[in-house]
Amino acid sequence: MTQKNRSWWALIAFCTTTALVAAFSLAILFASASVAYAVGQSARSDQPSQGVVEGKAFSGVVTDAHCGARHQDSTKSPAECTKMCVRNGSRYVLVDGDKTYSLSGDGSQFGGFAGQRVSIAGTLDGETLRVDSIHAQQ
Repeated sequence: MTQKNRSWWALIAFCTTTALVAAFSLAILFASASVAYAVGQSARSDQPSQGVVEGKAFSGVVTDAHCGARHQDSTKSPAECTKMCVRNGSRYVLVDGDKTYSLSGDGSQFGGFAGQRVSIAGTLDGETLRVDSIHAQQ
């Protein structure tokens, strides 16, 4: 075999080896990423769901999303301020301590309880409370 032929065979062997090493490295990288993704999904599914909670009772104060628990207009009662904010585009919410739930249902029904402490039976879907029934607390 001549020197020229050996050079070509060495070049082909070098390129082939380099390509195989690169392919093997990429295969390991993608397999590791797939395993890491699967482990992350598994850990997320083991946590308690923040999904739908049905048939639970909630209590708190009916107010609006703009003002929340503290109404900025001191000349109006909380009920008047809540109704005014809703007329101006805000939505009704239930405030229970540091938690706030958007109320879903008959908006005219909520207006009658604006600014009052209430008990609500309904379904919680994320941060939205679908109201089945609402009653003023004594």
